[in-house]
Amino acid sequence: MSERTNETLKMTCPCSIERGIRILGGKWKASILWHLKDEPVRFNQLSREIVGASKKMIAQRLKELEDDGLIKRDVLNERPIAVVYQATEFGRSALCVLEQLRDWTENNNL
Repeated sequence: MSERTNETLKMTCPCSIERGIRILGGKWKASILWHLKDEPVRFNQLSREIVGASKKMIAQRLKELEDDGLIKRDVLNERPIAVVYQATEFGRSALCVLEQLRDWTENNNL
């Protein structure tokens, strides 16, 4: 995340919980990040794994996650040209929060 974006977020959201939710809480963002936790994933594979989200929505959320520094986009020099996404170190640092959310959901039969 850029320093300027970070400062703006702190000024508009003084609560640290709210700042975190603004980064991870957009629809499909956490799910996308979770699917990128182990290895780089191509766009079409990601769109098949995230049931219920349109390709347009996934593309929009990927751009937001990339802008926030949570994921990295790489263009592969193959024919046809392919794009892969992977979690950055910053993005992986949020996975423990998502693991706790998963555990909480499963422990409470939600």
